[in-house]
Amino acid sequence: MTKKKKPQKHSSQKKTFRGTVQITRSGMSFVIIEGQEKDIMVRQKNLNTALDGDDVLVDVIKQGRNEGRMEGVITEIVKRKKIEFTGTLQVNKGFAFLVPEKGLFMPDIYIPANSVKGAKDGDKAVVRVVAWGEKTRKPVGEIVEVLDASNTNDLAMKEILIESGFPLSFPDEVMKELGEISENIDAEEVKKRKDFRKILTFTIDPVDAKDFDDAISIRKLRGSLYEVGVHIADVSHYVLPETALDKEADKRATSVYLPDRVLPMLPEKISNELCSLRPHEDKLTFSAVFKMNDKGEIKEHWLGRTVIHSNHRFTYEDVQEIIESGEGTYKDEVLLLNNIAQILRKQRFENGAINFSSQEVRFQLDENAKPVGIVVKESKEAHQLIEELMLLANRTVAEYVYNIRIGTNQHVPFPYRVHDTPDEEKLRVFSGFARKFGHKLEIDNPDKLARSFNEMLQLAHGKPEQHVLETLGIRTMAKAAYTVDDIGHYGLGFDHYCHFTSPIRRYPDVLVHRVLQQCLTHDIHPDRQMEKKCKHSSEMERKAMDAERAANKYKQVEYMQQYIGEEFDGVVSGVAHFGFWVETVDTKCEGLVSIHNMSTKDEFKYDENEYALIGMFTGKKIRIGDKVRIQVVAANLVKRQLDYDLIEEGGGEPTPFRKSSRKPGATEKPARKSAAADRKDTKTKGKKKDTSSKKKPASGKKQASSSRKKP
Repeated sequence: MTKKKKPQKHSSQKKTFRGTVQITRSGMSFVIIEGQEKDIMVRQKNLNTALDGDDVLVDVIKQGRNEGRMEGVITEIVKRKKIEFTGTLQVNKGFAFLVPEKGLFMPDIYIPANSVKGAKDGDKAVVRVVAWGEKTRKPVGEIVEVLDASNTNDLAMKEILIESGFPLSFPDEVMKELGEISENIDAEEVKKRKDFRKILTFTIDPVDAKDFDDAISIRKLRGSLYEVGVHIADVSHYVLPETALDKEADKRATSVYLPDRVLPMLPEKISNELCSLRPHEDKLTFSAVFKMNDKGEIKEHWLGRTVIHSNHRFTYEDVQEIIESGEGTYKDEVLLLNNIAQILRKQRFENGAINFSSQEVRFQLDENAKPVGIVVKESKEAHQLIEELMLLANRTVAEYVYNIRIGTNQHVPFPYRVHDTPDEEKLRVFSGFARKFGHKLEIDNPDKLARSFNEMLQLAHGKPEQHVLETLGIRTMAKAAYTVDDIGHYGLGFDHYCHFTSPIRRYPDVLVHRVLQQCLTHDIHPDRQMEKKCKHSSEMERKAMDAERAANKYKQVEYMQQYIGEEFDGVVSGVAHFGFWVETVDTKCEGLVSIHNMSTKDEFKYDENEYALIGMFTGKKIRIGDKVRIQVVAANLVKRQLDYDLIEEGGGEPTPFRKSSRKPGATEKPARKSAAADRKDTKTKGKKKDTSSKKKPASGKKQASSSRKKP
């Protein structure tokens, strides 16, 4: 008898994916895979120390039926979202534990005796995880900082930064390396550079700026030509590749601007001293210099390393006063530069840039960082002067590097700043919405789309639909990012664009300087990790924006706590199936009106195409851009949430657009009354127009430094 052959086992190939861990409020864990519709469920025993937000590798161990959800096991932590955590210390004899804040699904962190550093039981602290126990798989940490629990603002801001993955302090090896950098400019280094120290040079920055990373020089040439220089702090001279400073800057990727502080990408010795282009000091710079006429027509340009000596420090307010009055220090040079900038700006919009208007909100803070007022700042010609010259430098550098080839006609790996064309489906929906207001977008012709967008925004200016069209138009656009794939910048209308002008606060700008110098000296060393660095910088930029939004929201809630029961005029800023958000007109503070609080008035359904909630019985629509009147009913600092109620009169229509009887910015706290009494009193009082949001900040008040950001 012949033996029967055993059937061969066909082992299916192991599937491994890279993704981001997401832990839900209920404690369930999933790995989100980019480009894959269905995520992978991971049981707690298979997390292998992964935490929410970590970048991981996951092996599929079970395939769901009928292509259902897969189940996996995490095999490697590629990158931690954060390594520092806040919580409460439990100190025992010779060791301690940090108990993280609730909702983090994070195990207690063990702190050995040599890392307790005199902390006491019950202290709030920041702890850095330095290892994971081999057998226990539990985190081991060291205390970075004991927090002052009585300073709720400082505690909240630090928690926001840590939650977003930004360390509060620099590692010891970075500070040691920093101490070895000479503060003196070497004479031999100056000889290698073009010397601009005898040419009129000045900076233009916010009044509260502490670092100055760009300066402008100008001089008259023969005939009708001028030389305009854009000089940028040469951070790459001090921060060298693969040093501890460089690795930390790469890791952080960006500075973070909160209402009362800046968490810098680089230590202050670099950002505020060595590289800050302070007046009356020699400084090393990287420059883009343009030979042009007074019509902004560029005849030639030069790129390279320079040394400058700033003659004067302007604030934006100083320059704006010169522009408006025609008088002031270096008035002829300022007025000429402003004229050139306005010409460049006009050309940019004619060539396809989209002219979205934006408002910047800044908090007036007292000595304890408590908000006592809110200022809405507009972009004026002084801001546009700097903006246009920075855009010109950024574009020129990107075009130069793009046209250089290496090897077999390959592009140099370079961190371009790109902005893709709008998503076709989003654009189609938005176009249909805009058509209801009589605006037609040329969505089938990419060349005409930007022009028709600008025409729509111009025609809508000052009309009721302006806010809704601007808000939804911005949401229709793609998000800008860093990448080596140069697809151009749609919003600016540039074929080539990069970030060259802010290396003190953005790591991609440091990379741009390095690659540019290699190209200028014909000594190119292609960075094969450039795309990876670009992706990381884009991710950290988004995290910084999230932190800034969270901090601003905290300040909004803190500010509005004094107005519980008060009424304000507002504009609907967002709509969802569970309610709608309203931004107050004067204070720009956004809160939610829950649909549940409107159930006695009507039953509302969300219409996606209308961007609106529609009353099933009355047919009433609540949509983005609508003017409404709300009452502040709750302000929760812990959750950073504002809750509003819609105030209505006669047939369910919002009350007439009126000003609050009380000026935002007042520091005294109103007497508490019932909501009904507050509503009755406010309705019967005469209204006085409040212009506090348009006033200049009171002297001596601290302000946010987020306006430090430039193109």
